Amino acid sequence: MRAPAWLTARPVAHRGLHDISRGIVENMPGAVQAAISGNFAIEVDIQLSADGEAMVHHDHALGRLTDASGPVVAKTAAELKAITFKDTTERMMSLGDLCAMVAGRVPLVIEVKSHFDGDRKLVKRMAEVLASYQGHAVGMSFDPDQVLALRELLPSRPRGIVAQRSYEDEYWAYLTETQRDSMLYLRHGFQTQPHFVAFKVDHLPAPAPWVARNVFGCALLGWTTRTPEQRTRVARYADQMIFEGFVP
Repeated sequence: MRAPAWLTARPVAHRGLHDISRGIVENMPGAVQAAISGNFAIEVDIQLSADGEAMVHHDHALGRLTDASGPVVAKTAAELKAITFKDTTERMMSLGDLCAMVAGRVPLVIEVKSHFDGDRKLVKRMAEVLASYQGHAVGMSFDPDQVLALRELLPSRPRGIVAQRSYEDEYWAYLTETQRDSMLYLRHGFQTQPHFVAFKVDHLPAPAPWVARNVFGCALLGWTTRTPEQRTRVARYADQMIFEGFVP
């Protein structure tokens, strides 16, 4: 299944065009505006709030960037919007806030963060928000069940798999071996039917994304591209980069 040409037409700014040295924090309005000004597509992450809102934030827990702590899912949207962030006066956005800000000027690449517990409320809320959004937007996730939910609940929007060659690193230690195995080799692709694959750039080339791209016609994005060597790798093995730390 082929992704639309607009998905790979321009580099994708990872969590917006952020630069903490200039007070521009990832996934914040300033990072989004900077990406729009540079005419880059924007990758963001969404998490579920306690009251079922889709909030733009990467980490499951607060604290790395914020003056608050605790699980994101334990706080309401209003509580999350009131939290102060380090090094900025900006506040967390909802997906609706993000869509209103971008207003179709550049594509959105929305990663659905997951607790791998079968809860599809976040994708359901995403579908409700995007139902009235006229701009280009795609959804993606590491979690096969969330990608399947994207297929079922947002059938008119392109969807993708986020993946890497293996899942033995510390980040994935909270998952069971069965859950980690379910993500290997893009094996759920026949069920989820992705239009694109976002693959860890340092793990390219790899057989599964090669097959997805060259046999099934999926677009291939390399994340997260930061160095000249990684840019060369993306240019050789992928269709576009999800980048961070520089301006292409």
